[in-house]
Amino acid sequence: MEKQVDILIVGAGISGIGLAVHLSKHCPQRSFDIIERRESIGGTWDLFKYPGIRSDSDMSTFGFNFKPWQKESVLADGASIKGYLSEVVEEFKLQPKIHFQHRVLSANYDSATCKWSVEILDAQGKKQIWIANFVLGCTGYYNYDQGFQPEFPNQQAFKGEFIHPQHWPENLNYKGKKVVIIGSGATAITLVPAMAKGGAGHVTMLQRSPTYIASVPSVDFIYSKMRKYLPEDLAYKLTRARNIGMQRGIYALAQKQPKLLKTLLLKSVKFQLKGKVDMKHFTPNYEPWDQRLCVVPDGDLFKILREGQASVTTDQIETFTETGIQLKSGQHLDADIIVSATGLNIQILGGIQATMDGQPVDTSQHMLYRGVMVSDLPNMALIIGYINASWTLKVDIAAEYICRLLNHMDQQHFDEVIATGDATELMDDTVMGSLTSGYIARAANVMPKQGKHAPWKVSNNYLADRKELKQASFEDGVLKFRKKSNALNHKPRLVS
Repeated sequence: MEKQVDILIVGAGISGIGLAVHLSKHCPQRSFDIIERRESIGGTWDLFKYPGIRSDSDMSTFGFNFKPWQKESVLADGASIKGYLSEVVEEFKLQPKIHFQHRVLSANYDSATCKWSVEILDAQGKKQIWIANFVLGCTGYYNYDQGFQPEFPNQQAFKGEFIHPQHWPENLNYKGKKVVIIGSGATAITLVPAMAKGGAGHVTMLQRSPTYIASVPSVDFIYSKMRKYLPEDLAYKLTRARNIGMQRGIYALAQKQPKLLKTLLLKSVKFQLKGKVDMKHFTPNYEPWDQRLCVVPDGDLFKILREGQASVTTDQIETFTETGIQLKSGQHLDADIIVSATGLNIQILGGIQATMDGQPVDTSQHMLYRGVMVSDLPNMALIIGYINASWTLKVDIAAEYICRLLNHMDQQHFDEVIATGDATELMDDTVMGSLTSGYIARAANVMPKQGKHAPWKVSNNYLADRKELKQASFEDGVLKFRKKSNALNHKPRLVS
């Protein structure tokens, strides 16, 4: 079966849904279809089911610019976020456009026809070919099938339950049980208080090294006050602008005055621990924002630690035993359940093998033009959100740029656009920046790379990106446009 579509959006998570709304609003002359390999919308917010799953960005910036987040919670749980996305789908009548349990197997761009041929496995397990003018990748950056799982020595010896948060068992009974959580990132610091409150006998967070953790209020009282006296949209816009400014301010402080920010963060933690926990567990050996800064609502993690319902151990694993984990220090951690909160496996385009005129494309040897379009790959864009701010901020401005580009192509009757790469621009850093986090390091062989200069350099600066994408000219010498008749004899280069 062969199906003709105009714009194909791959993924019905926060990126795909946001992009679809912007297309509906700004490109009414274009049609689009969304394919989603899962049975429901939401992406990350449908996949992860572990206790306490929540956003790690404030909801005024995590919500879309076209739909205010109307609850007072600063951080939201996974179910609330999925509910918000469901409201967006209903409000903008996206449901008929979404094809569930459709998985992309491969995608080939034909430079003669200026079209993508996309092989899809449908809900009945049958292969289909969809022919699309444009492909927009909204699959995030990790493997949905398998989280990152290091091999622990003698792991098979452990007689209890071993769990990765990405595959949380339904109705797991952990009441009264001893739980060890391996990791110190956003997932681990969410799980510790959630499982302690959920009735675990004792929860131990086992970390190789500490993470910077900041406490934020669970309720935005200023937003609550403004909503009483101002129109909803205005209150949302003002709150959103304030929080964007704060995000940028903290990140800028980390770059310019890292020692000052470190002092402020550690003082806050020390105040909340009240001498009940050794500060060595919360004093990293790197500067703030060398790795992602984690947040906890109302200091819930510190409260649980103070009360003794949970503890933190900084050590290295020597071996697993039948009853827990033997540490290199000689200490043994008894466990009924071990949770391996060890991170994600990085993957681009949902693992799709992209080819051009039958030749494989190595995404790690390409760059992103203005953080949106893959170099030397026609009629394709990717949405990759921010690592130092809310993911959704990038979705909104990237989607608006894509709409503007499509409208320009329609006005000029162009069938193809290609961002021509410059091999001298290619850097080792990926588009995710230079953070030292493990998952960033693992992205090197998968993710598109940074360029040395604009428009190939990814700034991870929302305010700068918003201005640039809004004002960017399409006649900059990098973007090349063609009509189908002119493309017949054209074979674009495959590697930047």
